[in-house]
Amino acid sequence: MNKGRQRRVFPGFRSIHSRERGLTLIEVLVALGIVGAVAVTFLLGMSTSSKAVMVSQERVTVDNLAKSQMENIKKWEYDEDDPPDYTDAKLDNIPTGYDITITAERMDPKGDGYDEDDGMQRITITVTHGEETALTMVGYKVRT
Repeated sequence: MNKGRQRRVFPGFRSIHSRERGLTLIEVLVALGIVGAVAVTFLLGMSTSSKAVMVSQERVTVDNLAKSQMENIKKWEYDEDDPPDYTDAKLDNIPTGYDITITAERMDPKGDGYDEDDGMQRITITVTHGEETALTMVGYKVRT
């Protein structure tokens, strides 16, 4: 074979002398459009997933704060005042941006009037995040 007429074909490239044509501009644009659509879909999915994780973390934090506060009040000494005041039982380690409000009221399960303390109180814990109420939990404390 004559060295001047040798055809070199590299893997991934088409021979210059074959009758096959290269990719047209339209084919390249369609391929780029498909790749772009897949990339945009992937990024939107990642964004939605990230937001869902943030919302889930906030819910877990709020739920844990409310449960911890309720348990702390249940361990606290029974307050026989009318209305009961458990503000001293408020948690010390509340994360920044969150706040807890505690309200308590005496119950009258015997129906003999509120002059007699029947030994039962309704405790309402309200956890706020920012300016919005994130969770309200109601529990009961009994005198033992």
